[in-house]
Amino acid sequence: MRRVRWLSAAAVVLVLGYVAADVADVAPGLLTLDPATTGPAPTRPAPSDPAREPLPPAMPALATDAPAPTPEGVSRVLDPLLSVDQLGPQTSATVIDAATGDVLLDQFGTSLRVPASTAKLLTGAATLSTVGGATTLATRAVQGGSADEVVLVGGGDVMLGTGASKLDQVHGHAGLRTLAAQVAKALSAAGRSQVAVRFDDSAFAGPTVSPGWSATDLQIGFVGHITALGLDDDLAAVNHPGPADPSLAAGQAFAQALRRQGITVVGNVVRTRASADAKVLGEVRSAPVADVLGVALTTSNNTIAEVLARLTAKAMQRPATFEDSALAVMDQVQRLGVDVGGSHLTDGSGLAAGSAVTSQVLTDLLVLASGGSTPALRPLLAGLPVSGFTGTLAERFDRPLTQDAAGTVRAKTGTLTGVNSLAGTTVDADGRLLVFAVMSDRVPVGGTTLARRASDRVAAALTACGCR
Repeated sequence: MRRVRWLSAAAVVLVLGYVAADVADVAPGLLTLDPATTGPAPTRPAPSDPAREPLPPAMPALATDAPAPTPEGVSRVLDPLLSVDQLGPQTSATVIDAATGDVLLDQFGTSLRVPASTAKLLTGAATLSTVGGATTLATRAVQGGSADEVVLVGGGDVMLGTGASKLDQVHGHAGLRTLAAQVAKALSAAGRSQVAVRFDDSAFAGPTVSPGWSATDLQIGFVGHITALGLDDDLAAVNHPGPADPSLAAGQAFAQALRRQGITVVGNVVRTRASADAKVLGEVRSAPVADVLGVALTTSNNTIAEVLARLTAKAMQRPATFEDSALAVMDQVQRLGVDVGGSHLTDGSGLAAGSAVTSQVLTDLLVLASGGSTPALRPLLAGLPVSGFTGTLAERFDRPLTQDAAGTVRAKTGTLTGVNSLAGTTVDADGRLLVFAVMSDRVPVGGTTLARRASDRVAAALTACGCR
């Protein structure tokens, strides 16, 4: 009986893992009609692994005098592709000429749709324009209430390495071994070799888990607990769930790093609140926020996106909670000059239920980022996955009807059960930069893979045509 129960539990875990992989663009949907790909599954790096080095995408040069597409030409090419059953009924789509701002296609462009991970575009824009892309996040060690107490204070870096700082990388850019060496030197200068270690993650407030997430989201690793302090190795990934308390795990890793520096650590590592004027014993800083955002966009990392949303709320003098972070993001997008209308978010990543955004909002934001009036937003485009090369588009645009667009389409993907979205830029056959968004939130059951391919065909067709 015990063996049967164990096998049943294992089967449940495997099924849940496959469902998560479906939504995370790792595997075909459970009920997809497409035949499964044969052969061994490709090895996918965890978020803490170094990024793969792709071949440079062949990005066409923009023609300054490129002929402009016409709405009639775009509609003639895209209308049949947007009406396919794989995308479900009433797919929203908007296409804009980036140079002129002219709307070339508006199919239910002002209708609210579930954005899924394209919500990260809004979070990214808000973060870049408030926190700043060049900003780095400090993780400090300060003296506690007594001389024999050291407090690790988190500033929002959840990509801390356990070793030496890796200044040429985003993951592990700030390392606890480097921080511990600084602290050990300061303690030695003060004649101390024994301390108690505490940690302070009070930079963020409220629950660490959104009420709009399911328990499975955490169990499978779709997202982790959102705290102001965390290890890169603990970032949640599919089939690699994060710890229940990332801040505690970081504090314990810091204590171990101190021990390796010859410092005796006594007692348990516990949460506390450091004094605002506490003496700083050491500090390490993250990679620039623009680079951190690039990881969130390219790999569609929900945890990092939620952290960036909280940093945005703090920059706007709001509480760093789920509710206030989502409100802060939308407020800032509105301040940038984008008419958000009835669009709203319930979290910063697009994972929680209840968010609704229009394709027009996404394209208006991308047009703003592609122009010269708001240079702070340029990293938003640089962080987008590249078709056939990087991130969530690395293994897409590889079929006969889409492969010619590989390396040209740069777009944020969005996938949830019944939801498929794609928003980004491309360069058409005449060298014209176009911005587009395709949003479907009534995808047929089990049709995740087919819907993705259908939206890829829309982007590829837009790339191939002069559409005049």
